[in-house]
Amino acid sequence: MRFRRILKTEHGGRTHLASGSTVPVILDFSENLNPFPPSFSWDPDKISISSYPDNRYADLKKHIARFEGRDPDEICVGNGSVEIIRSYCMAVLKPGDSVNIPSHTFGEYGVSVECAGGITVHRQAGTVAEFFCNPNNPTGTLVPRSVVLEKIQTHEEAGTQLFIDEAFIDLADPAESVTDVCSGHVFVLRSLTKAFSVPGIRFGWGVGCPELVAAIEAIRPPWSVNAYAESYACTALDHADQLDSSREKITKEREFLSDALQKRGLSVCPSAVNFLLFKSPLPASELKERLISCGILVRDCASFGLPKYVRIAVRTRDENCILLEALDTCLP
Repeated sequence: MRFRRILKTEHGGRTHLASGSTVPVILDFSENLNPFPPSFSWDPDKISISSYPDNRYADLKKHIARFEGRDPDEICVGNGSVEIIRSYCMAVLKPGDSVNIPSHTFGEYGVSVECAGGITVHRQAGTVAEFFCNPNNPTGTLVPRSVVLEKIQTHEEAGTQLFIDEAFIDLADPAESVTDVCSGHVFVLRSLTKAFSVPGIRFGWGVGCPELVAAIEAIRPPWSVNAYAESYACTALDHADQLDSSREKITKEREFLSDALQKRGLSVCPSAVNFLLFKSPLPASELKERLISCGILVRDCASFGLPKYVRIAVRTRDENCILLEALDTCLP
């Protein structure tokens, strides 16, 4: 029997280390997590795990709906963003459908399109859907809301679908979000992972028209959001106002780090979020290996189609200074 082979995308974190690596990583700059996450009380020991979660997630969706200013039937949930991306593709695409995915963006879009039998292209004409990451990963570019609204209008006129990934928008400028836009041609993805620095929780949600949300929910595996994630999500959203402070601190550290990199002669892409992309004076994979020897992990961006670029997270001042000292040792 033959099986269709789909290449997996690469992610940051220690899974990005070479297999069998025994080098101790002191600081991980490859994961784009909020270095100043909200602080609040949440006790997992008080959560009951003696029964199945409500697979409709009615209370959870009501909670998110209040947060987004939408109706509960316009909210879908999932075990992290990737599950929702996969379910969306299965709901929207037919085998052979072409989907527009820009170059140099999150690799899971292409993988999910392939899983659904679709074809990835880098053009608008003749496609049934488009993926759009805002702010974009790995560049950090934030497209203004006014421009996104024009893009939505274009898809409405063409009768095509637009998937907008806002996983990082809470760490950039939530005022640029379009989760309030009600359209049968737009779906917006949101996540707790980056803003609250909880990659282990695995929770994401999406906002779209009731018909599309119902189709996605029908594809989602039953009980994919566990009781801990459900409880944490509700508590976290009640403390989202603390992200104002996160954004202020991130902006200050991003500017410090960007200026320091440019003073070292590095070309840094303008960023609105908690990570920076810069051009390496040597192959990015080589710079990554040199930094690993210093106990620091960064993301070389070959998997994004940018083999000469490195992406680094913005962390605390002390941690950022450690990275800069390591770069002074590793750069030619």
